[in-house]
Amino acid sequence: MEEEAIRLKEELEKVRSQLYVFYELTKAMRTTLRLDEIIYIILTGLTAHEGLRFNRAAIFFVDNQENKINGFMGIGPMDSQEASQIWQSIEKEKKDLYDLIDNYNRVKEEEIKPKFMEFIRSLSFDLNDKSGLIFDILSEKKSLHIKENHPPALKDDPLIQKMDLSEFLICPLYIKGNPKGLVVVDNYITKKPISADDIKTFDMFIEQAIGAIENSQSFESTLTKAHTDSLTSLWNYGYFQYKLDEELTKANSTGLPLSLMMIDIDDFKKFNDTRGHVQGDKALKQISDVLKENCRKIDILCRYGGEEFSLILPANNKKEAALLGERMRKSVRDAKILNYTFTISIGIATFPQDCQEKEELIKKADKALYQAKEQGKNKVVLI
Repeated sequence: MEEEAIRLKEELEKVRSQLYVFYELTKAMRTTLRLDEIIYIILTGLTAHEGLRFNRAAIFFVDNQENKINGFMGIGPMDSQEASQIWQSIEKEKKDLYDLIDNYNRVKEEEIKPKFMEFIRSLSFDLNDKSGLIFDILSEKKSLHIKENHPPALKDDPLIQKMDLSEFLICPLYIKGNPKGLVVVDNYITKKPISADDIKTFDMFIEQAIGAIENSQSFESTLTKAHTDSLTSLWNYGYFQYKLDEELTKANSTGLPLSLMMIDIDDFKKFNDTRGHVQGDKALKQISDVLKENCRKIDILCRYGGEEFSLILPANNKKEAALLGERMRKSVRDAKILNYTFTISIGIATFPQDCQEKEELIKKADKALYQAKEQGKNKVVLI
């Protein structure tokens, strides 16, 4: 009788703890609609001591355009030494769930670069059967518990090999009936077995997480449409202003340079007047595609207005920006768009070398662009 009472008390405490975790995480997920912040909260919930207590958790998202599934974010240690440091720090500083979630601000500002986070972001798999389990799980609609003794079919599985997975849970993320990604959790350091209760709690939590991800993606889709130029599909002027503020704040905190490029199509009015606005719109779209092809993933290319573009180049000094500018200038000149030779003029200014403030940076890049026009067009000018 006494043993039964103890067991029931333990069960009650476990349920109380789970309800507390779900309540707190649901509350945290309601504080933001940004996808990256939602994912960080979810992963923190999966790994925190006050959460589901897995050692590692990672999320991958499908990129249908590239036909790949890419690592988006991960939380956890890379090895036992790092695990010890992390857990000692949490214990010493008495960090609760919200302290761990707040840590993401430091990650975003690149004050800290967690190794596991960087590792997961480096992973990319083709969306075909050669990618093994990570591809197969997308056709499932429930979590899968892979035990330590993997079946022979998983012996050389790419995901298992790259993440060095032993026993783990993997679950597809179905958004509006379609597989959009997956979650992987394991106890990489402690080797603690995953119990039936762990799986049940995990499944319940993932159901909540999917709702938060769906809301976030709907919000970001609406936001993207609101800030996208309908003709070129580039970011618009409003988004340019917002991102330049954000990237300058980041550059200021990291001590890295940031270059701004202002780009104008030479004599575009003449083309419009002779060929008409329909052809002019086609030319603008194709020129924007040429510019985009020359950008890095972290660069932010915007339609500034009319036939003018702006390009924010994080972590790019003046010399690097000038090289990119020359490459863009030659690419547009050689493209023979609509059987016509277009040229562009480019002005470049760099933070903090040229100025400290956003308005001044724009003004100086504009001034360099004006000088490029004055010097005969089809040129790159540095302020």
